[in-house]
Amino acid sequence: MKPTDETVPSAIGLAGPRRQWFRPLVIGLVAVALNIAAYYLLPQELIRRLGSFGYLGVFAVTAFANATVVVPVPYYGLVARLAQELNLIGVVLAGALGSALGESVAFFVGRSGRAAVEDTRFYRWVQQQLRHPWRAFAVLFLLAAPPNPAFDVAGLTAGALGLPYRLFLGAVFLGRIIRVGLIALLGAGLDS
Repeated sequence: MKPTDETVPSAIGLAGPRRQWFRPLVIGLVAVALNIAAYYLLPQELIRRLGSFGYLGVFAVTAFANATVVVPVPYYGLVARLAQELNLIGVVLAGALGSALGESVAFFVGRSGRAAVEDTRFYRWVQQQLRHPWRAFAVLFLLAAPPNPAFDVAGLTAGALGLPYRLFLGAVFLGRIIRVGLIALLGAGLDS
């Protein structure tokens, strides 16, 4: 009998079931570290220039950062700093809309039918949930709200399953209001 990933410990000593969480955890920790570094290392001149674009700058930054599929781009620090310069509600709405439209790239890649997701237990669970419209909305909303690298899987799957784009965009926009809102509140709180 050939050993499987579930029975063979990895090189770092993690067994199969625990190993599946290791990669996302590492990606998440790297993303957090990059975002904290970006907050403190952003030149004040860059903040001033982007702030002069106002909410269009917030929209563009979040749209670009979320348009990358799978690779986390550190934009939280920039949004937090811009929240110190601009109206908080405007930053949240512009950032949430830009983020939701940026995530649409994953949706349309999935819609194109290209297999871009590894077949994991999480992928199969998301696929099962997205087959039901109300659960699809709830799952997309719940995955879009917290910072996590797993959302691209949901976006790709939603597109591949042919979910209506308005359902996808609405759920992601509402989830991103929470995410960007928390980032903006944190940034505004750090200013005082």
